[in-house]
Amino acid sequence: MTLVTFIIPVRHQDNARDWNLLKANLAQTVASISNQTNGNWRGIIVANEGADLPDLPERFSVERVTFPPNDMHELGKASIEDFRDAFRADKGRRVLMGMLRARDSRFFMIVDDDDFVSARIVQYVSENPDANGWMIDRGYIWDHGGKLLLGHDDFNHLCGTSLIIRSDLYGLPERFEDASLDWIKSMLGSHHRITDILAERGTPLAALPFRGAVYRVAHGGSHSKTPSLLVRYFLNWGALKRPRRLLRNASKLRLVGGTAKHEFFGGARRAST
Repeated sequence: MTLVTFIIPVRHQDNARDWNLLKANLAQTVASISNQTNGNWRGIIVANEGADLPDLPERFSVERVTFPPNDMHELGKASIEDFRDAFRADKGRRVLMGMLRARDSRFFMIVDDDDFVSARIVQYVSENPDANGWMIDRGYIWDHGGKLLLGHDDFNHLCGTSLIIRSDLYGLPERFEDASLDWIKSMLGSHHRITDILAERGTPLAALPFRGAVYRVAHGGSHSKTPSLLVRYFLNWGALKRPRRLLRNASKLRLVGGTAKHEFFGGARRAST
């Protein structure tokens, strides 16, 4: 049995503003995952037929799907709720296809195709194999191509790459066709809803006791269009009129040095088997 399966749902190629950028970011995400210090994991990329993907290292495979493009991928004239609902459905069904491919995995972690994860995740899970799972409430935000990381202490409400959940808690169907759309959207397409659902069932997630992921922002292919660190946390009127908050944010900045590169950005490290 594989201990942790990382699932990366990739949007339809017609929904990508810049496929070459998406492909380059995806390659970096794959390198980050591949840097785990414990080798009991696999990665599954869920992508449409015909999507051009980067070369993949050992332990990665591709689940090809034929889902159509998401007609509401961009907000446009749709309501914000319809926009989010369409995103949850599109992402959730891709995630489900990946999970059904690896249903014997002990844990799943859904990873957005432009984020990074700590190299310590699989090892920590191996030390706690009977846990319900974890939410990453402490992580980092990184400007695409920048030299600074900003520590963020409400990370699981900001970034989709923030949940590690024991597979049986999902209640996966036998077949894709057996899953209702509401279940797909709530359990697989939304990182906000599932934590409350699991808590209500008496199987709450614990907080991962270290900063577990990096949320990449301010790049042209970002679906969330989250602004840069400087704009969001420093160079805006809301931040400038609250000097204490400004100083608190400044205290959470750190350089992307050797330690961070090795833990999150795919630095040279061999995983044990």
